[in-house]
Amino acid sequence: MESSNENNKSFTYNAGLKEVKSSYILKKIFSNLNKKKEIYMIIYNKKFQNLLNISIDDYKNMRGIYKIGDKNGLGKEFLLDKDILIFEGEYLKNKRYGKGKEYNNGKLKFEGEYINGKRDGKGIEYNIYNDKIYSEFEGDYSNDKRCGKGREFNYMKELIFEGEYLDGIRNGKGNEYINGIKRFSGEYSKGEKIGKGKEYDEKSRLIYEGEYKNGKKNGFGKEYDEGILKFEGEYFNGIKNGEGREYYFDGVTKYIGDYFNGKRDGKGKEYNHNGELIFEGEYSNGEKIVYEF
Repeated sequence: MESSNENNKSFTYNAGLKEVKSSYILKKIFSNLNKKKEIYMIIYNKKFQNLLNISIDDYKNMRGIYKIGDKNGLGKEFLLDKDILIFEGEYLKNKRYGKGKEYNNGKLKFEGEYINGKRDGKGIEYNIYNDKIYSEFEGDYSNDKRCGKGREFNYMKELIFEGEYLDGIRNGKGNEYINGIKRFSGEYSKGEKIGKGKEYDEKSRLIYEGEYKNGKKNGFGKEYDEGILKFEGEYFNGIKNGEGREYYFDGVTKYIGDYFNGKRDGKGKEYNHNGELIFEGEYSNGEKIVYEF
């Protein structure tokens, strides 16, 4: 397994002895150098493991991963070229299995449970930028992806979402938050709002309830102002389109008619506070069309 240059390879055995250079010991320690250039350093005796101080500077030009620990039980993985810890935790049949932690450039990026080498079970994921955590996720994983219930947080550890996930993205029921206040409650599919949902203002007052599609208001919905109904009708791509009805603050009908691109457009009727008809005709871009003869 070792090349003719193996005598140039070295390691340090620091147990009150002098530095030892030995291709035989290297062959025992670096017991399996495979095609993927992964070095598995299997040390079966725990006492012996504590006495060893291993230097692999001569291997720094190779890319890959090396592992210290048993095939079953606790172990660690390092980047070969930089000696940087990338994982520590439990193994079964040489795969991550049980509890563990992942690291990126020395920073913790995930801690949780694994099955057959993949994230599976409960876990916490940290997204780091410029050495600072800018978002977090805690919840369920399956097959390396978010799957089940979970929660997302911003860099201030404020809750921004809680709900259900599938294949790593929001899917099912969920709630969105801004500054700790719930601003949306509804359903998601493939990461986007779909089906029925509700929106709230910064004082937790209802401002919209209705249907969504592709992440936007689509279908029938109702708008509120300070908790009072002010519009109900059809939406398309987030804005009023189709038939609708406006109300005064006391609940009296103000307008019934058509909308286009969020404005009155088409046929419509307008009423005063007493319920008396004051205009019937056509609108364009929100303005009444008055014909002069």
